[in-house]
Amino acid sequence: MKRELAELTVIKTGPGTSIQDLGRIGFSGFGVPVSGAMDAFAMKWVNYLLGSSENAAVIETLQPGLKLQFNAPTKICVGGALAKIKLNENLISLDKVIPVESGDILEIGAQTLGAINYIGIEGGFQTDEILGSRSFYQGITSISQLSKGNNLSYFKGKSSSITKGAKVKISRDYLEDEVLEVYKGPEWRFLDTESKEALNSSTFTLSKLLNRMAFQIEELVPNLLQEMATAPVYPGTVQLTSGGKLIVLMKDAQVTGGYPRVLQLPEKSIAQLSQKRAGSKFRFKIK
Repeated sequence: MKRELAELTVIKTGPGTSIQDLGRIGFSGFGVPVSGAMDAFAMKWVNYLLGSSENAAVIETLQPGLKLQFNAPTKICVGGALAKIKLNENLISLDKVIPVESGDILEIGAQTLGAINYIGIEGGFQTDEILGSRSFYQGITSISQLSKGNNLSYFKGKSSSITKGAKVKISRDYLEDEVLEVYKGPEWRFLDTESKEALNSSTFTLSKLLNRMAFQIEELVPNLLQEMATAPVYPGTVQLTSGGKLIVLMKDAQVTGGYPRVLQLPEKSIAQLSQKRAGSKFRFKIK
């Protein structure tokens, strides 16, 4: 039987709020970025607690200030960064399934640890699925981020559904961990010894130049590498320019690039880095 759809309305939001799932896999040959949740660990966790599919679409918000109003009952779960979350002005817990009723208002407030929150909903948000994904991306989906007045569809639940059960805890140590495990990239072998040592032992600072496409790093790594013909790149690829600039590609990154690929972050390290703010310090641990 087909489930009845309801909607919520975005009352308020800052820039960068979007719908994300695990992304578009298998289309890079056509120039289509993967996209998907920056912190896939937190996204999967809220879906797990809700009993939804691992790939169910969630709201990703990159800063506080999101305010949503529901027009029908459902269940939600908020995860990711430590933040002040309110439902109808009452504080609610992260990582807990919360029943909501028609007219309820959810607010994401100040974040005290981390930089991204995920709002999951039972069954996932039912936005348009394009190329196997609901993830927003400019030029593929009709909008690239949520704005005031947007409506989002979800499956209508039963009224006054009370959630009971054991309280679960999640470790947020990864939000504070300054060590990012990485692998050697295809062009690592062309680096001189001094450049390799700098990448392996230096403490780096996250620049203010960061978005879903790429994070830049303030410190320079002098090197003798030359730019090359374009080559495949992926989320987590660390590029090193001839001028010494380090660029970490994130989930909305292009699929090819001309800078040497010196390191590659696995999914766990992408999640760690995505939750860091401008000015945060970190180090690479090369596997």
